[in-house]
Amino acid sequence: MMEQQRQGAVNIGEVLRDIPTTAVRVITNSASFFREMPKAGGFVEPIIFAAGIGLASGVATVILAIFGLGYAHSFGSAILYLVLMPFFTPLFGFLGALILYIIWKILGSQESYETAYRCGAYASAITPLTTLINVIPYIGGIIGLLWFTYLVVVASSEVHSIDRKKAWTVFGIIFIIFAIMSLTSEFAARR
Repeated sequence: MMEQQRQGAVNIGEVLRDIPTTAVRVITNSASFFREMPKAGGFVEPIIFAAGIGLASGVATVILAIFGLGYAHSFGSAILYLVLMPFFTPLFGFLGALILYIIWKILGSQESYETAYRCGAYASAITPLTTLINVIPYIGGIIGLLWFTYLVVVASSEVHSIDRKKAWTVFGIIFIIFAIMSLTSEFAARR
């Protein structure tokens, strides 16, 4: 029992240490990453990864706030992002995974909810970068949505064995809906 606890702590340390390398792999070689991603193994690793990505996004928010950019309207609210993002990123990942799981099941995937969570958690690797890109008016949010859509399509193909054209059609429609909502809300906020 004590050996298992010690081994678990070592694994958590390894996951923490590997967050930057894993994120770079997701960003630079998505197809290879998702093809080789373990479909099972528990929720601990993807939760820790998502929390680390949330922390990095919080840091990006603080950096933007120093220059008066981004969504945080004050340095204090940026610090709040820094504190809350490591908790909310993996937590909301469970809801996002449920939505992806349902869509993937409709498209014919035989994979589990755990696999859907893993795909979503690792796709969150782009979040610190999209936090920075979002400062570009109108187009920043669209770039982030398109990038995430691309990662979901790659995961659909490589992990869930769904035809890429079918995945692009379904997730492309979802992208268009979210892009319109994003642009509409940004136009309204800027008025």
